[in-house]
Amino acid sequence: MKRLNSSFQSLFQRHKTFDHGIYPVEHKELTAHKPIRRLPFADELVIPLQQHKGRPAVPIVKVGQEVVRGEPIAVADHFVSVPMHAPATGVIRAIGLAPTAEGPKTQAIYLKVYHAASQEVLYGEHREPEQMDAKEIIQAVQDAGLVGLGGGAFPSHVKMHPPAGRVIQTLVVNGCECEPYLTCDHRIMLEQTDLLLRGIMIALRATRAERAIIGVEDNKLDAVAHLRARIPKDLPITVEAVQTKYPQGAEKMLIKALLDLEVPPGGLTADVGVAVFNVGTLAQMGDLLPKSHGLIERVVTVSGPAVANPGNFMVPIGTPISFLLNQVGLNGPVGQVILGGPMMGMAVSSLDVPVTKSVSGVVALQPEAPDVARRQVYPCIKCGECLNACPISLNPSMLGELAAAREYGTMAEEYHLDQCFECGCCSYVCPSNIPLTQYFRIAKSINRDAQKHHEQKQH
Repeated sequence: MKRLNSSFQSLFQRHKTFDHGIYPVEHKELTAHKPIRRLPFADELVIPLQQHKGRPAVPIVKVGQEVVRGEPIAVADHFVSVPMHAPATGVIRAIGLAPTAEGPKTQAIYLKVYHAASQEVLYGEHREPEQMDAKEIIQAVQDAGLVGLGGGAFPSHVKMHPPAGRVIQTLVVNGCECEPYLTCDHRIMLEQTDLLLRGIMIALRATRAERAIIGVEDNKLDAVAHLRARIPKDLPITVEAVQTKYPQGAEKMLIKALLDLEVPPGGLTADVGVAVFNVGTLAQMGDLLPKSHGLIERVVTVSGPAVANPGNFMVPIGTPISFLLNQVGLNGPVGQVILGGPMMGMAVSSLDVPVTKSVSGVVALQPEAPDVARRQVYPCIKCGECLNACPISLNPSMLGELAAAREYGTMAEEYHLDQCFECGCCSYVCPSNIPLTQYFRIAKSINRDAQKHHEQKQH
């Protein structure tokens, strides 16, 4: 009887989570079972110098110069900046402007690939990160060009160096992957387990944190079981299943779910003694640092109804999206291509845009898909669905009305616009089809420009 009661309890047990959020259709079955595979190199790679938060990298190569795979081709320009490395052996064809998903063109290095080369990484030497001190590890992480591979692209070494007065006690490892379609992190947890665990131990050493918790959504219980079976008992690493809900993978939401801590508005995760790293970032850290290599490729999920052969692929940084889609094949015409997931990703206007360090997925939709179809926007009916969905308890309805009235300052000063991280929950649930997230993006951009203009006038 006792055993039966225990079974019923486990059946109805709810995994940890946060308040509000939404439950979009996942579409992960398209690629969750697909192992990571390599694709051929494109004829030319385009490596933007701005692939991360902070200052862009500075080129150290010239047009006509031959480079080998893994060779540094641009250096960091600041502490909040990272270098770039050659994703392939070849010759520098040009240094000039290249298209981006965000719209404005940016400086990039064009690398013509030598297809006859072995494409072996010839740079770097073996070292033992376990014997390096925190300062040496942080420098090595910057030298490797590592950034958050979950989509944020914040330089990883900066996260390892909290502001004065802050102490990191817990390392939260983000394996949630809550965006629809994306499964690259799922495959990394299953296929690159040893690299992930080594990366976690390196990060623990650098941050001096006492423990690490890997948070994984409960639609990936195979990864939870696999990780628990592979973690040695003497390591301070645990695995927690969290409820499958969007945006569970957002830093603040995951910290709330796992630790019941709330990051203060406008604050940093370090304010509550936590540093958060994506599983893909840490797996790369575990792979690159012992070999002194730089980040030149990443795992990308290519999926969506317009993709003939969806899957998870190891893709060189700088690979044009057009080449990637040609390799997987298409089911007829494409209506829209999104870099990242459909909730927070960016739709591209040109397929010449390259894969960058922040691109976790390429989702190709068909023209007739409801995600693409132009929907009629109606007035707000004050239903409150957006308030129920917002994971940080803002008032999207009021913010939307203020945006329509162009009261951008009021949005920030009185309704906490800057706390919005543009997850898209409010737009997703709005029965009036109001593009609230797009309004908030525009408002924040206008406020930033106004602040910059004000500061320039003062100087």
